[in-house]
Amino acid sequence: MARTARVAEIPSIGALDRAAGNLSRQLAQALREAVRDGAIHAGDALPSTRSLASSLQIGRGTVVDAYEQLIAEGFLESKGGAGTSVAQALAETPAVRARHPDDRERVRTELPEPARTFARIAREFRPLPPVPFAVSVPIGMTAPADIWRRLGNRLRARGPGSPAGYADPFGAWPLRQAIADYVRKSRSVFCEPQQVIVTSGTQQGLFLACQVLLAERDQAWVENPAYRGVTAILESTGNRERTVRVPVDTEGIDVDAGIRMAPRARAAFVTPSHQYPMGMPLSMARRNALLAWARSSGAWVVEDDYDSELRYEGYPFPSLQGLDPERVVYLGTFSKVLFPSLRLGYVIAPSALVDAFCGARVLMDRHPPNADQHVLAAFMAEGHLERHIRKVRKVYAEQRDQLIATLQSLLSRELAWIEPGDQGMHLVVWLAKALDDRTVVEQAAKAGVAVRAVSPMYAAGTERPGLVLGFGGFTEAQMRLAAERLAGVIHEAGKSVGRKHTSARRASMPTD
Repeated sequence: MARTARVAEIPSIGALDRAAGNLSRQLAQALREAVRDGAIHAGDALPSTRSLASSLQIGRGTVVDAYEQLIAEGFLESKGGAGTSVAQALAETPAVRARHPDDRERVRTELPEPARTFARIAREFRPLPPVPFAVSVPIGMTAPADIWRRLGNRLRARGPGSPAGYADPFGAWPLRQAIADYVRKSRSVFCEPQQVIVTSGTQQGLFLACQVLLAERDQAWVENPAYRGVTAILESTGNRERTVRVPVDTEGIDVDAGIRMAPRARAAFVTPSHQYPMGMPLSMARRNALLAWARSSGAWVVEDDYDSELRYEGYPFPSLQGLDPERVVYLGTFSKVLFPSLRLGYVIAPSALVDAFCGARVLMDRHPPNADQHVLAAFMAEGHLERHIRKVRKVYAEQRDQLIATLQSLLSRELAWIEPGDQGMHLVVWLAKALDDRTVVEQAAKAGVAVRAVSPMYAAGTERPGLVLGFGGFTEAQMRLAAERLAGVIHEAGKSVGRKHTSARRASMPTD
């Protein structure tokens, strides 16, 4: 087996002062500082004496003297044939010197408002561990078949997915063709491949839509509750005050309420096939009303076609885009039905907006990664995606039914109940008003259960406590155990609230 060359790198140690003399002592001190400051870690290999001497343009003997001094001090260690490295013993001792202990906290308090906003978003969007009830965990029958690996091996080596130069910012043409054909047949979307812009998922599509459609003072309708990804984008791009949270009822977004609240809004962000997180589809009357408003006011509708493939009773609802292709921006993704790490989705833009979306895409990340686009294009063209979706739909339907039955047997109706729905890869469990869903999420995590809180998806002052539970990719035994633990957390939260209320009543009672 061929040996891999080990290249030791070292951070800049600054210029040596040749006029001051004793270069060996200066070099030794610079290396000490690098170790103490953490620029070089315990166990890190150092360059050879010859290499470092050449890069610093000093004599090799000078470097040898510095290394020998530091070896004697215990900062470095040298082993025959392994070169010189920072002593491992230093990893077990605290840093010798901290530059400014209060610097980190002081700098944190001085962060600009955008930095603080993005930091909050980062904390909120930390991924859940791959345990029940995280959404879209491709395990077992919900993972793509071996055909994905075989296609990848074939196309990444010498095929169209092999390393290449800069690619088309719209995305690979074979994938754009496959997407246009797929959404036409499965979602009643009317488009040409030229209207397809490949993205790194729905999240990027939403960000592009905000960039393209909203000017500085434009208002936007957003469902209440809504996918946190879109509200976080609007908050981080300075549109918080112009975001109009339109209430949702059993028919979806209340268009009449939106018109009363902001009749001249520039865009409406909706999930008409499967409202996120509640699950109901947008009724046909509301669809017609939404498009009529958009046409009359010159607004755009951004359709996030969330979980549209996974309807378990009857056929999936057709897209909103098919009713008005020139007024609706359609967003889709393959991350949920295949695997989230794929990071491939798409925007289907009205013909008038195609170049605008492409321009915004260029400034964001030039173009999507090339190799997996061609693998996915072949996966779709050969019919594997449709077969995979049918398999996933069957598995998810069974797991959904099992989870509903399990939860209903474990949860007290006074504390928690399930939102009705017939599609998607998650359930919403509503909690009694007295319960704090964020606290339940924290306690569930300690019990090894992964859930997300619903209340952050609402506008301030309208929150409703609930939990989002994914059910894909887990065995019946895993979900049963997780459901038992979650039910225990919810019931304990209910007892805690009851104890607090009892203590409050006692504290308010008059004393003799």
